Amino acid sequence: MARFIFITGGVVSSLGKGLASASLAAVLQARGYSVRLRKLDPYLNVDPGTMSPTQHGEVFVTDDGAETDLDLGHYERFTDVDARQGDNVTTGRIYSNLIAKERRGDYLGGTVQVIPHVTDLIKAFILSNTEDTDFVLCEIGGTVGDIEALPFFESIRQLGFELGKDHAIYVHLTLVPYLPAAKELKTKPTQHSVKELREIGIQPDIVLCRADREIPANEKQKIALFCNVAEECVISALDVKSIYQVPIKYHEEGFDIQILKHFNLPHENKPNIKKWENLVERDLNPESGEVNIAVVGKYTGLADAYKSLLEALHHAGMANGVKVKIIWVNARSFLKEELPQKLQNVHGILVPGGFGEDGVKGKIAAATYARENNIPYFGICLGMQLAIIEAARNLAGIEKANSSEFKKMDNPVVGLMTEWEKGDSKETRSADGDLGGTMRLGAYECKLKRGTLARSIYKKDLIWERHRHRYEVNVDYKQTLEEAGLVFSGMSPDGNLPEIVENPNHPWFIGVQFHPEFKSRPFEVHPLFKDFIRASLEKRDTHS
Repeated sequence: MARFIFITGGVVSSLGKGLASASLAAVLQARGYSVRLRKLDPYLNVDPGTMSPTQHGEVFVTDDGAETDLDLGHYERFTDVDARQGDNVTTGRIYSNLIAKERRGDYLGGTVQVIPHVTDLIKAFILSNTEDTDFVLCEIGGTVGDIEALPFFESIRQLGFELGKDHAIYVHLTLVPYLPAAKELKTKPTQHSVKELREIGIQPDIVLCRADREIPANEKQKIALFCNVAEECVISALDVKSIYQVPIKYHEEGFDIQILKHFNLPHENKPNIKKWENLVERDLNPESGEVNIAVVGKYTGLADAYKSLLEALHHAGMANGVKVKIIWVNARSFLKEELPQKLQNVHGILVPGGFGEDGVKGKIAAATYARENNIPYFGICLGMQLAIIEAARNLAGIEKANSSEFKKMDNPVVGLMTEWEKGDSKETRSADGDLGGTMRLGAYECKLKRGTLARSIYKKDLIWERHRHRYEVNVDYKQTLEEAGLVFSGMSPDGNLPEIVENPNHPWFIGVQFHPEFKSRPFEVHPLFKDFIRASLEKRDTHS
């Protein structure tokens, strides 16, 4: 039977529970155990698919088409275990399922209540499909004290009692702040956070303390005393120069050892973390200096809106022995004539996905600038669509080329998808349907054209990539655009949906309809990102 590690947070949000969960899982993997990570989000949205990236960060997409919390990206990147639909649940989905059951009469006329009906559904989610896993790490979103999270805390409290200490452990992540005026670390926030957790019936077994400096032994003793945990179970989680140092630091602090001791498992042998040490070395000591990559987007005020994108660039930088410096360009707030000044020192331009007309003119201008100045261009999802609209206008002479997302028109270059193939079935949508969960989501097959840049990068004929979009390039324009100089180097197997476009008259100009950033991992860098940074590095060296 699986052993469950419940990870909660306190004091403030954004302490890094997702990274902590992923890093602990990585260390347990390094000891030979199998792991699965799950995220329980307290918000009332059914999933984050309709939430603004500036509020919640990116929406991470799994192979099986789930729109999930960005922490699932951390889980995949650190463990190389593909996340699934069943690894992320929200209060909204729980209540949606509950009400559907009540309407069907599943509760046989009984009064439906939070306990036991809501908590039973949460517990069923946590326990589902875990039979073949050694450790299941469940992260509870938000912080202790959030009213909407109470059903989740109650559920893991019940599970801890039902499973017993041999199969459940509680880890609480808190903040130990340093007050410059007093010149000391303060443990009181941690004490209060654990006190609140204990008031709802959960006694943490391990307290993981985020801090920006070493926590003295006497402060750890104080935390242990007031929080009712063993002193060796007060674990420091200090700031590091590279996020890939976290698994190493956790082992050095004895985090994994305390987990194994709790479950009466062997802990004397050291985990095999050599690959993490090598990765950190490459990350902190790049051989080839720095390369400047402009990210021209509309959500540039919050880096988490592009979390997987930034990590994919990070991975590609390490693979090329170079540090990737991000130059943020807000697509909403500049004029076309300002581009030469904003992009004069960049070696590559990336236009990511997005929704809505706001910022489109800036992104199109960036595609034009990259094409005319032979700067490596990488367009993702909307970034591909706008590169095609730019080419349609400026190369093919279709002056009114546009997307029906921005302007109603009879024969748009980019239009709303109403049906597409998914396996042996057909998906259908309508313009007036719900927004949530209605896009083309998850992994789809793409057939690559031999003799193209994309085919040389992937080195295979068929690929699977993750999608998240409801607009698609109109295949009726394929011949016209190819006559103007573009090449459609990737298509859906039925030939109806353009997946990759490139400009063979340019050093490196690729647009993809899918989101390759979701599949990039530090030990398995996505080939498109890796080659984009290689080309950008070549651009830097050629024009330095």
